[in-house]
Amino acid sequence: MNPPNQTPDQFSQFPLPHFSLTPPLPDPSPNPIFPPIPTPAPISTPNPDSNPNGTPLTDLLLSFPVPKKRRRGRPQRSASTSSFQFLTFPNGSVNPNFPNSNPNHNSISSSSAATTQATQPKMADEIIVINKESTTEALTALSAGFPADSLTEEEIDFGVVSSVGGIEQVNYILIRNHIISKWRENVTNWVAKEMFVDSIPKHCSTLLDSAYNYLVTHGYINFGVAPAIKEKIPAEPSKSNVVIIGAGLAGLAAARQLMRFGFKVTVLEGRKRPGGRVYTKKMEGPEGGNRVSAAADLGGSVLTGTLGNPLGIVAKQLGASLFKVRDKCPLYGVDGSPVDPDIDKKVETAFNRLLDKASKLRQLMGEVAMDVSLGAALETFRQVYRDAVTDEEINLFNWHLANLEYANAGLVSKLSLAFWDQDDPYDMGGDHCFLPAGNGRLVQALAENVPILYEKTVHTIRYGSDGVQVMAGNQVYESDMALCTVPLGVLKSGSIEFVPELPQRKLDGIKRLGFGLLNKVGMLFPYVFWGTDLDTFGHLTEDPSRRGEFFLFYSYATVAGGPLLLALVAGEAAHRFETLPPTDAVTQVLQILKGIYEPQGITVPEPLQTVCTRWGGDPFSLGSYSNVAVGASGDDYDILAENVGDGRLFFAGEATTRRYPATMHGAFLTGLREAANMAQFAKARLEKKKIDRSPSNNAHSCASLLMDLFREPDLEFGSFSVIFGRKNADPKSPAILRVTFSEPRKKNQEGSKTDQQHSNKVLFEQLQSHFNQQQQLHVYSMLSKQQALELREVRGGDDMRLNYLCEKLGIKLVGRKGLGPTADSVIASIKAQRGVRKSLTPLAQKPGTSKLKAGTKQKFIRRAKIVRNAKGLIPPPVVNAVNGSMSEEIKAINQAPPDSSGSVMSTGQNQDEMLKQ
Repeated sequence: MNPPNQTPDQFSQFPLPHFSLTPPLPDPSPNPIFPPIPTPAPISTPNPDSNPNGTPLTDLLLSFPVPKKRRRGRPQRSASTSSFQFLTFPNGSVNPNFPNSNPNHNSISSSSAATTQATQPKMADEIIVINKESTTEALTALSAGFPADSLTEEEIDFGVVSSVGGIEQVNYILIRNHIISKWRENVTNWVAKEMFVDSIPKHCSTLLDSAYNYLVTHGYINFGVAPAIKEKIPAEPSKSNVVIIGAGLAGLAAARQLMRFGFKVTVLEGRKRPGGRVYTKKMEGPEGGNRVSAAADLGGSVLTGTLGNPLGIVAKQLGASLFKVRDKCPLYGVDGSPVDPDIDKKVETAFNRLLDKASKLRQLMGEVAMDVSLGAALETFRQVYRDAVTDEEINLFNWHLANLEYANAGLVSKLSLAFWDQDDPYDMGGDHCFLPAGNGRLVQALAENVPILYEKTVHTIRYGSDGVQVMAGNQVYESDMALCTVPLGVLKSGSIEFVPELPQRKLDGIKRLGFGLLNKVGMLFPYVFWGTDLDTFGHLTEDPSRRGEFFLFYSYATVAGGPLLLALVAGEAAHRFETLPPTDAVTQVLQILKGIYEPQGITVPEPLQTVCTRWGGDPFSLGSYSNVAVGASGDDYDILAENVGDGRLFFAGEATTRRYPATMHGAFLTGLREAANMAQFAKARLEKKKIDRSPSNNAHSCASLLMDLFREPDLEFGSFSVIFGRKNADPKSPAILRVTFSEPRKKNQEGSKTDQQHSNKVLFEQLQSHFNQQQQLHVYSMLSKQQALELREVRGGDDMRLNYLCEKLGIKLVGRKGLGPTADSVIASIKAQRGVRKSLTPLAQKPGTSKLKAGTKQKFIRRAKIVRNAKGLIPPPVVNAVNGSMSEEIKAINQAPPDSSGSVMSTGQNQDEMLKQ
């Protein structure tokens, strides 16, 4: 169903120049060749005997440069790289089995193991050779968001291998990477499993089945709008009906995927158009001979990172080229004169230095940093170190704050010092790009032939074990399952009633996360007067409270089909802009432009057409995109993503992904994610099985309680810690084991020479990548108290203990979600015996939400330089062991006066006190 007033060829009407995917422009700051690898994963590796030549492991490491990430803002003035390594085998393949993971990698055991392969022992112990491109294929898997060397939680839950670790896993990963690479070679084709039968050894046919089925089901291959993919959608649905609330990118991605799975899909959209917060408006001048027109992206506009970006793949399927947003971004002062480059560079360097100090501070403060704002820390440091003292320097400093508020759609005074940049490790590499003629082209293609009912405002969602009822107006839409993709702002407003009420855990997450605002003024001119040699330029203001008012201009002249300028309004100014009359807004923008260009002898013409956005007042968005506010963390994104009603009501959207929040591709990926989840639950119900993917009903048995209990373990040895009921003397009484995998391990001093030959040696010593050093992973298991005591006595270090645990005791490790109801009862019993003690954190810190990492979020165009140490890590918290003195950063925070950005609280203040200041 097409929305009113839109024609299928709407976006083809704009005259567009041709642009290649990678413009032939010199780039002084090369982009990463692949995105960083986030969290370490404790995956066992195959026995070194599989290396027939006995080559030392250190001789098999291939090193690749990993340029350090760029912040939002201007590019780095000098590139700095680290090293990333793969383990290779003599046959030229890559060993995809050293500990890396994606941020969702919490589970270490399979909830539904694949059928054990019936193969001869010798063949099963061999690492297969598919081709000589294993290294290249591993890099392609990285760009697709996979660790090239380990399993993800999704894969483990899907049961892609019969057991985690070992040769089977290595072979599976090689097959997985091969399939992904083959599809990426031509994303317009449908890749069939039969294409790989001849290249994959017959004894690995089960692994081929599991890899292919997993990749297709979860939307890692064969997704999008290419004709070969669209023709796979069945003419008539064969499965149950599903209702999707919202026709944004998340809703459209899920709808297309579910339709291909055979579900009957109905999409309810409150607006008269699809796309949600992605909206391309056609702007036109008066009718006449040379009528000017352009496509203005008034919502999501920039594809942030092209390596592996699924929307880049959809654009490629449409035959569309992407245009790199050029790095050049001059700044102009309050009076319109160019900012002195030396002063500009000085303040930019100072600003980045303060961000680094804030990153160190949050580590020194520990958990208190959750209750402190980033803005408070930055302003306090600025005053203490006097990095910006003149009026022009202060204005420049405020411009950078506005740019930060633009990237986060939130005031820096409300952003969490601890977690504002928690998604940095998962940032996609590649250029920031425009899509010529606007992102509406993507929306239109994704909405084609999707059954969308427009102007349906949902006000009630009833869900239970028998299905879902969605009410819009006086109409009721019944379905087996429903997917809610409304923005976080709508969830916060309470305009949709959920019956029964959403779990308190989810309500708290909705409340904690921030949802900010960004507005734009679009202006179509009769001609380009600002030049075509740049895509962005900035303007400074004197009033700090107005620093985000028209602070950045985007030129779309090269991609929109006409002379189009967009002025951005961020931060506090974006909220005031909601009530500013459009004519006043346009007048102010024209005054700025005349102040910049008329002194250069350039006349600024009157615009032919203008438009002002009001995303905060739009009842179907009530804001722009999410951020991690004071008191929140990355866990809240996961909480928002959890389904409710025993797999009946699901949630998607940019605020449900901790990896890619506040991005268009993040929203799209969550739609694919939930389509897979819904299909899995439907299949389980059909087979009369139950999938335990939701959090425990016991609110005290999840992450926060586990984290609290393990602060005082009953046993602790190496990376292992154990809790159990202290009143129960029975050696067979249950206990909970936690294993922590974090920074690269130094050579084990406990071990003997024999343990150097053990397969886990590779896990703990040889194969730690640069990015593994930034993350921490906890995995768990249930065992008896006696088994825990036996484990403690094992000599040879953590690798031998892990071997003893898995091979001798036959115990599997799981993520915290995989412990199950029996473990919940044990944990509750331990908690009851220890007495009620207030948890030290509002919610557990999940792998990937490290407080130690300096913020380097790559969101938007003007990127700022950051100076970091060789490993990109902040030193561990240090208090002088001799006299107990605090660092200068702590002293500065406690001594500094409050300011307009908020004030930093002392360790004795609570969050409410800070918010009142």
